[in-house]
Amino acid sequence: MEVRLGYKQTDAGEIPEDWDVRALGKIASISAGGTPSRRVPEYWKDEIPWVTTTEIDFTTITHTEQYISKTGLRNSAAKLLSPGTLLLALYGQGKTRGKVAVLGIEAATNQACASILVTPSVSRDFVFCFLASRYEVIRGLSNSGSQENLNGRIVKSILIAFPPTQAEQEDIAKALSDASALIGSLERLIAKKRNIKQGAMQELLTGKKRLPGFENPIGRKQTEAGVIPKDWEVRTIGQLALIKTGPFGTLLKASEYSENGVPLISVGEIREGYLRIAENTPRISSAVTRRLPQYLLRTGDIVFGRKGGVQRSVLIRPEQNGWFLGSDGITVRPTKDCNSAYLAFQFQSARVQEWLLRNAIGTTMPSLNQDILCNLAVPVPPTSAEQECIVAVLNDMDADLAALEGKLGKARQLKHGMMQELLIGRTRLV
Repeated sequence: MEVRLGYKQTDAGEIPEDWDVRALGKIASISAGGTPSRRVPEYWKDEIPWVTTTEIDFTTITHTEQYISKTGLRNSAAKLLSPGTLLLALYGQGKTRGKVAVLGIEAATNQACASILVTPSVSRDFVFCFLASRYEVIRGLSNSGSQENLNGRIVKSILIAFPPTQAEQEDIAKALSDASALIGSLERLIAKKRNIKQGAMQELLTGKKRLPGFENPIGRKQTEAGVIPKDWEVRTIGQLALIKTGPFGTLLKASEYSENGVPLISVGEIREGYLRIAENTPRISSAVTRRLPQYLLRTGDIVFGRKGGVQRSVLIRPEQNGWFLGSDGITVRPTKDCNSAYLAFQFQSARVQEWLLRNAIGTTMPSLNQDILCNLAVPVPPTSAEQECIVAVLNDMDADLAALEGKLGKARQLKHGMMQELLIGRTRLV
């Protein structure tokens, strides 16, 4: 492989000639924590923050869920760590293994966390950014066996490529920190907007707040769907819509799948308010749609999954018209008496989602069926005009959220590109 002029090939990849590569154990002291005995109550008092791997998530840790006492610290392998110590998850559930964080407080950790105290001659923030960028690589270093884990020896062997001066290391870390700050501010704004939308839904979908032109002073009444205006009514989904389950027992032949066909919508594609169509989403040929036309989705349908995340639903948009309902799906097709988008927002409300989870059947996995959905009661304004105005307000909020989420996606892409360029010296900040 040809190496660019001014660069060299190393075990950490191609880097500038003036950069160095060293094992993490050569530039940092590394140790693990411990857990005081749970059988001794006095070891577990609110004195010393105690970090577990669930709190390691590429951020600065400023508080913990659990605490231990000074006596518990002395009588265990746990160590008191100073602010600025890096933490790396050695093992844990799901995607936890390999994540890193920075301690923002004095704390101890359990044995599943590796503490990394970087030598003063190297920028701690740069090492944090480098480890974060190598998350997947670090996960791949795990021991094989019944449970893949990292350990101290593996962590010490992680190779770090870094610039020759601390100033350049800090400049890189600062640029990436600024990108992270932008991402964090967008995430917080999106969370705030989502909370505002949920509050607006709670008021608008129950008539607690009436939009201009629809005010009615005649008072409110208590119903099975909550307190609503007296001129509203409560209707069940069975009264407002036709409900159809997917084609039970219909097995598709290999020849009936087609890369150019329509997506087969199953519970895996249903997210909260949208469909997630991926490269591996099955697609079916026109032969299936001709054979089973009754399972084609129409614009305005609302689709649920029968099992798992039963509170998730999605409104079928015009561009999704003609897609195919999978066997683990349920379609709610509103009649002319109810605006389909209004009903879709009702399904997204906290009250309805709690009702769905409470009334789902099954012990290990919640499940829906036609009878459950038929019995769900929702409040309905007296006129289609008021339904449409409520939908317009909530659609505007959704559009605002979508725009922010688009900015967040671009910010994440920008940071990813910066990490690829800056952390191996492809682009220099000089």
